[in-house]
Amino acid sequence: MHVVKVNPMSAPARFDRGHTDDLMSFLAASPSPYHAVANTAERLEKAGFRQVAETDAWDGTHGGKYVLRGGAIVAWYVPEGAEAHTPFHIIGAHTDSPSLRVKPRPDSGAHGWRQVAVEIYGGPLLNSWLDRDLGLAGRLTLRDGTSVLVNVDRPLLRVPQLAIHLDRSVGSEGLKLDKQRHLQPVWGLGDQVRDGDLIAFLEQEAGLTAGSVTGWDLMTHPVEPPAYLGRDRELVAGPRMDNLLSVHAGAAALTAVAASGAPLSRIPVLAAFDHEENGSQSDTGADGPLLGSVLERSVLARGGTFEDRARAFAASVCLSSDTGHAVHPNYAERHDPTHHPRVNGGPLLKVNVNNRYATDGSGRAVFAAACEKAGVPFQSFVSNNSMPCGTTIGPITAARHGIRTVDIGVAILSMHSVRELCGADDPFLLANALTAFLEG
Repeated sequence: MHVVKVNPMSAPARFDRGHTDDLMSFLAASPSPYHAVANTAERLEKAGFRQVAETDAWDGTHGGKYVLRGGAIVAWYVPEGAEAHTPFHIIGAHTDSPSLRVKPRPDSGAHGWRQVAVEIYGGPLLNSWLDRDLGLAGRLTLRDGTSVLVNVDRPLLRVPQLAIHLDRSVGSEGLKLDKQRHLQPVWGLGDQVRDGDLIAFLEQEAGLTAGSVTGWDLMTHPVEPPAYLGRDRELVAGPRMDNLLSVHAGAAALTAVAASGAPLSRIPVLAAFDHEENGSQSDTGADGPLLGSVLERSVLARGGTFEDRARAFAASVCLSSDTGHAVHPNYAERHDPTHHPRVNGGPLLKVNVNNRYATDGSGRAVFAAACEKAGVPFQSFVSNNSMPCGTTIGPITAARHGIRTVDIGVAILSMHSVRELCGADDPFLLANALTAFLEG
């Protein structure tokens, strides 16, 4: 991983192309939440972190540790001399993105076409999935309960759009898609649908014995790699920036702080959850017990009591980092007239007084201090009053754990598209701000 370096307060953080190059590699290698956490774990291992099992007893030794559960990962670094009541500085993010996910009976088709039955996950921009070369990735569960990652990262499927000659109204009335009928991809030809064909194909791809797979969590992904865009290559286009951009920045910040050897008065944490796009209510989502369990066990492993846990949580802070909306040049009226965040303008501080974001005035001060320390500019985002505001894991984290939480992120265009757009500078600026925050 390209290590970020926090610049002194006297000088602004400067664009580091190495960090953005590494982000693009991370995006390309992480077509599913399971791949994202595996790649994050690999980066943590290289930085000296070690995996601990939830079923084992934990010790209170210092150093970097992490827990994997499905599509979620929680990693933390205990500095030497940390006490049982030492508070946590937490970066929260999520690993999932809107997509087309394979159904329990995937093999379907009609009229000589072989198709894969898919279900809509989250809230994707459906039109962005049309006429794309798609791969297939996720995890396969075997008869013994173990799982194997699979990634067919080549053109395998396609959701073909109806020709304009057969729908002359599309130009005047817009594209109208039925989620059940119009989003099923094709992957071959044949008059007979044979149950088990797709899974048998994936067993071969993964080098598994035929018939060994009894469960699967699979999703489509575009095979077009991330790329720089624009006259001066000042933009980046790519998949799953919402929200692997934050996962990548958080991992870079955590490993940089752990490697610095600087004294820490807080325990830095990265918590990357699954299922944010459909409400976070799962054992791997932010509304589940994972983060609270890890933090509490960390306190107890250092000899702490319930009182120490309460003291640690009361002094802890979480930065919930997720992408936000940059002002759109063709739809500027959809944004608040006094808040027009721009790409490459630095990370966003996201505010909503109805608590769709968790930021308040004290949280703003925390983030402002981190940005000032890192020499990073930041912008404020608030929704247009006439439009509903989205939400994040921020309010969930604050309510579930009683931890002060601040919602931040990077400004992008085309959120929830199969291919999103951000500024090439902003990922590096975010990582610098996160590093300063974790340093305390």
